[in-house]
Amino acid sequence: MKTISSVVEHYIKTKPFLLNGLSQGIINLTSLARVMMPELEQELGKNIKQGAVVMALKRLSEELGFRMNHKLDKVLKNLGEITVRSSLTDYNFAITPKVLSCQSDLIAEINNYTDIFYTSSRGVNETNIIVSDSLNHLVEKYFAEEKWAHKTENLASITVKLPKDNLSVPGLFYYVFQRLAWEGVNICEVVSTNYEFTIIVSDDQVDIAFKAIKDLKSL
Repeated sequence: MKTISSVVEHYIKTKPFLLNGLSQGIINLTSLARVMMPELEQELGKNIKQGAVVMALKRLSEELGFRMNHKLDKVLKNLGEITVRSSLTDYNFAITPKVLSCQSDLIAEINNYTDIFYTSSRGVNETNIIVSDSLNHLVEKYFAEEKWAHKTENLASITVKLPKDNLSVPGLFYYVFQRLAWEGVNICEVVSTNYEFTIIVSDDQVDIAFKAIKDLKSL
């Protein structure tokens, strides 16, 4: 059976930015309840009182505040080293029978290089390779017979080390990416492992992105 509390929670959880604003206590609950009323009444099939919606929102905001403050705060305050690399290029290739061998040849050659950036990610139909600009000539040498869909230059990476307990905390990446979205940072690509993640942004946004992530540790 649907209750006011259950439909209010469902409504809020389908709107991520609203969810976070509610958990931080920065939303006027009465005004929000007024906006929600028509949709909630349609969902329940009956008229409901605005005060009941406000109370449901209040209970939900307190619960969300507890979840975020006692789980996310611990992880965010223990974010590790933040490393920034600039002058990167992102190549996007369609997956073909030769792509993996081209990539293998590239890795074999750059294995002895020092102070370079290299990462790759593979999807169902395409693969991306991100390298320091100094390696562009090698990528284009080994992938000469492959056609890239996109080549994006003037990029930078921000790599963040994560504490060991990040794997058991839901919402961590959402919270980080939300902060970046609020700052107007466009993320070109994300590469992650269990205990670190890297975002790729344009060179002209790297300072804004770095500050947004660094400030998470002091929230």
